[in-house]
Formats: sequence, C-alpha cells, structure tokens
Amino acid sequence: MKAPRNKGSLYFNYKGTHSIVLLALVDAKYKFLYVDVGCNGRISDGGVYAICSLSRALENNMLNMPKPRPLPGESEDAPFVVIADDAFALTSYLLKPFPFKNQPGFNRVFNYRISRARRVVENAFGLISARFRVLRRPIDLPPEKFKKIVLAICSLHNFLLTQKSSAYLYAQNGIFDTENDGNVINGSWRNGGNPIANMVPLQTTNVRNPSKTAKEVREQFKNYFVSKHGEVAWQYKYI
Repeated sequence: MKAPRNKGSLYFNYKGTHSIVLLALVDAKYKFLYVDVGCNGRISDGGVYAICSLSRALENNMLNMPKPRPLPGESEDAPFVVIADDAFALTSYLLKPFPFKNQPGFNRVFNYRISRARRVVENAFGLISARFRVLRRPIDLPPEKFKKIVLAICSLHNFLLTQKSSAYLYAQNGIFDTENDGNVINGSWRNGGNPIANMVPLQTTNVRNPSKTAKEVREQFKNYFVSKHGEVAWQYKYI
C-alpha cells in the first residue's frame, strides 16, 4: 500500500515498504478458514498471531478440534495440528520447522514435509493475487478501506472456489501447483511474473522456548514422516 497520510511510519515494514497484515488459516483445499486483516506492517508475523482471536481460541481449546487419533498405520494418538512457518512459536497444536539449516537428516525430512504442506497456503495467496489484480500494486487508500477490500476478496475467493457454477472458471485445471514424484509443476497462477511479489513475507521474530510437550509432538510427526507408513518415496532427494 502507499503510505497513509500522517501514519506512514506506523505501516512501514522491514522490507522498506508500507503494508497491512493478512494472517490466514488455509485448509487443504485452498479455502480460507480464518483471516485477520488490518494490523500494521511493523508488527511481526508472530506478533500478529499472538494478539489475534485464533491464537486465543487455539490456546483455550475453543475451536471444537477433533480429538487426537493415531496417524495412518500407527497406534499412538497424535493431535490435530496447524502448520506454520518459522515465525511462530512451536506448541502442541502448532507445528513449525526445525530452525537453522544444519539439521540432521531426519529433521531435514520433517522440514521438507512441512514446507510441502505450506505450499497450499502459497497457492491460495497466489490465486487471489492472480484473480484480484488490485493486490498486485500499491493501493492508495486509507488502511480502513484497504482492510475491507482484502476481507471482500477472501470472502469472494471462498465463494467462487466452492460453488460448482464458478469453481471450474475461478480455479481451472492446472491453476495450482502439482507434483510428479516430488517434482513441482508450477500452477498457471504463476504465469506472467510473480503475482505475490507485492505480498511481503512477514518478519520472523525470536519466540519463546517451546514446551516439552510441543517438542514431543514435533518428534512424533518427524518419526512418522520417516516411517514406512508415513514417508513418501522421493523425500530424501529433496533434503
């Protein structure tokens, strides 16, 4: 966005531009389950999450999440989790990568699988940027109006994506990234440059040390990803 009058420094982000924050929870079918829009761009990713209603709801078990159940082929119960990037704090319900690059092999496999899952989020953001091109350039509007535009786009995205009469046009075959034995085939939303170039990744911040339970949950998923039931054949080529 262009710098708001008399509020420019408030929305100035670490990339040297001005922005508001869109924090979203996306399901496996590219649908927005939750959005929080409007925090100023100076706030980090983890900072936005810490003050949003989703954080409080997850922390206080208010979302009617399914009860833990065994992963396919396993006997030990595992919790349902949200996949996040490195800016967030690791918890028993929020799964994030191992930090730093020099990790042991199985940790790198885990990070690859988390990154692979997060590609769905990138594709959801890519689709709205490709379809609603107002997001592809700096917007010269007050933050309050900009927020309404973003909320409307997220609502329209969900509607167009889930209605039979519009889904085949809005999300045509080949629009999303696909895989062939681990090789990523770019979706057509990436054609003609980078539609999400104007979407600035949020800043990673130092987060608190995770609890023992949170670490155990991450270890459980890591062990599953390298087991005969949970591994994918090609994953070791990409670490």
